[in-house]
Amino acid sequence: MSQFRSPRALWARLRTEAAHLTVGGSWATQLPGHDQRNLRAFFFDGVFAAASDAIFFTYQTLYVLALGASNAQIGLMSALSNLSGTLLLMPGAMLADRTRRRKPLVLWAGGGLARLMIILMALLPFVFMGPAAVYVAIVLNVIMAGAGNLAYSAWVSLTADVVPLSRRGRYFGTRNIVMGLVTIIMTLLAGQLITRMGSISGYQAAFGVAFLIGMASTYSYAKIKEPQKSVQAQESQVYSLSSLLASLRTDRNFLAFCLYGMIWNFSLNIAGPFFNVYLVKSLSATAFMVGFLSIVSSVAGLPAQRLFGQLNDRWGPRKVMLVTGSIIPVVPFAWYFTAAVWHAIPINIVAGFLWAGYNLASFNLLLAISPEEQRARYSAMFQIAVTVSSALGASAGGLISNRWGIPLVFVCSAIGRAVGAVVFARFVKPHEARQELEQ
Repeated sequence: MSQFRSPRALWARLRTEAAHLTVGGSWATQLPGHDQRNLRAFFFDGVFAAASDAIFFTYQTLYVLALGASNAQIGLMSALSNLSGTLLLMPGAMLADRTRRRKPLVLWAGGGLARLMIILMALLPFVFMGPAAVYVAIVLNVIMAGAGNLAYSAWVSLTADVVPLSRRGRYFGTRNIVMGLVTIIMTLLAGQLITRMGSISGYQAAFGVAFLIGMASTYSYAKIKEPQKSVQAQESQVYSLSSLLASLRTDRNFLAFCLYGMIWNFSLNIAGPFFNVYLVKSLSATAFMVGFLSIVSSVAGLPAQRLFGQLNDRWGPRKVMLVTGSIIPVVPFAWYFTAAVWHAIPINIVAGFLWAGYNLASFNLLLAISPEEQRARYSAMFQIAVTVSSALGASAGGLISNRWGIPLVFVCSAIGRAVGAVVFARFVKPHEARQELEQ
């Protein structure tokens, strides 16, 4: 009888657990109230963003295929989107450094203009059809990528101020678990909606929902109270090509990290745009099956978030990336042997588990090796390296798939990822990240 809890006590316990969850764990209760409110707002921003992205990015390629796009046009869309982002990364970093507030840039560019493109994509077939619809869809995706990257450096810089350094692994691990659950639910529901309504109208309805949920994410982010910059905006800071190259020359470890990022992301994007294309065109998968496979990856990533979140704080992000990144090259190679849709299920289980740990650690490593006073600049330089190489990789993948078929794309991607993993292990050193983590 002493263990019996009244409904009121049980409800109070659930509310307490929910409150702890939305700030990343009970450890956050030691922080001041305004810090907890920021963590909670950032938590809900991520959850709503995950729900919106689960719909849009899972079915984006299939939607453009339904509009009549070819493999080459899919590769072109990915390449141009990455290039547009590259052009706006450094202006975004300059704005983040030279303005007193970073949040408005994130809200208007990433949370506003970028998400406006989602609803315009949904409305597209009412105005354009045939080849014109494909090219307009490409343009909308290019604008979306550009707006998102304009806000990227400000978002990274502000995130570093909102989330305490010593608890980033645990906080992002907890946040990512909930985001993963939401991704599973929304991917499944959107796949059912598209399959039941039919391709074009189903995609339109799903993207409309994605837009509304995305705006809920923007609203949550708007509730963050931006901490005062620890380093005042440096209006005299130069963003010329020579100054950026000088930054890379004086920080060899970060230069190695950028070179690794270029090799890795070039290899990823050789195959990245074509997994779903291969499922639909070669294996006759439905939108529901594509969504189901995405869910399999998300489910596999849930236990990985907690495991790698703790390992990130214990080992440091470099070691987590070393472990996961050395196995990830096996994933695209396994795709070469897929002959039925169900063959992708075990592959996605392994991939989902590994990528959950890798993505969590890679973001934390970027924060750790970037000097606090130049975090916007460093994040922009790394993202430029990523987007340029991603664009080149997508273009190469489009050419290879058109001439020799998509299976060869998977092999090339596997080889490139293996090379990237070796470069990371050999040249990216842990001491810069460890020093900051131990402070």
